[in-house]
Amino acid sequence: MTSPTQHTVGLLLFPRFQLLAYVMATETLRLANKVAGHSVFRWETLSQNGAPVAASNGVPVVPSGLVANAGDLSLLLLCAGYDPLAEVSESTKALLRKRARLGGMLGGLDTGTVILAELGLLAGYRAVVHFEAETGFRETYPEISLETAIYALDRERLTAAGGTATGDAMLAWIAKVTSPDLAVRTAEALIHGSIRPSGAPQRQSKRVQGNPHFRLLVALMKDHLEEPLAMDEIARRSGLGKRRIQALFLRHGGKTPSAYYLDLRLDRARDLLSSTTMSASAVGVASGFASPEWFCRAYRKRFGLPPLQHRKLLLSGIGAGRFE
Repeated sequence: MTSPTQHTVGLLLFPRFQLLAYVMATETLRLANKVAGHSVFRWETLSQNGAPVAASNGVPVVPSGLVANAGDLSLLLLCAGYDPLAEVSESTKALLRKRARLGGMLGGLDTGTVILAELGLLAGYRAVVHFEAETGFRETYPEISLETAIYALDRERLTAAGGTATGDAMLAWIAKVTSPDLAVRTAEALIHGSIRPSGAPQRQSKRVQGNPHFRLLVALMKDHLEEPLAMDEIARRSGLGKRRIQALFLRHGGKTPSAYYLDLRLDRARDLLSSTTMSASAVGVASGFASPEWFCRAYRKRFGLPPLQHRKLLLSGIGAGRFE
């Protein structure tokens, strides 16, 4: 029998989910029970069809049950990775929407956030997603309040960027449903040190580019990827001469301003290809390329493959640069 004070967490696995996030979630719950001295939490590993689910590193995880048969859950976490929308069944969509209507707590780890967004279950909530999916997420769901942070706990929604950030997200949830003291003692058991706040950044800031003028120039470029600024306009807005701009980029960026700008736009194109279903031509336009031919040539020169071929490689998880 489940104690009335016991909290049950369901972890719904999707193909190529991030194993590290799954381990962090379950280990945080296990250690919370250990330091509490009794079973405050229990968890169930769920799938859509009962079959083992392979993580992004190929390791299969055998579920303990079907999500359709899961009992009363305090929190249902969607554990996803590459191409998160590819294998979400209609019955699972209906189940998630019903849970949301009933006020159930829902969460997304890594790109599990994308599934919640696609189903319209993040409207009015703050959310986070793995930084590599951020560009496509903003393009596809501009109405959602996406934060560049490690996790967001907002009323009935818990979203985390994945990896070790999952531990911080679970500790924040534990503090909410039990006590801050139990969360702190669990963090100590994890050898985690202090619990990071939700607003902690996912990525380290690059101090190599610490020159304030250079930072200003890069910010101007990043703010105008879809409609690139001419160098004269960058000079006018920054108040710097073109020779000075050239010298700053060669010193702090290692390349000319035009080459640096092109790389920023191609990085955006890669992110859109890996995290949206936009056509190659639409990705090119969104990345500031006036013609599909120009986009394809530049993309192939940078990444070694045409855009659509590279998309297949990115969605397979090979060479995508992810850390799981």
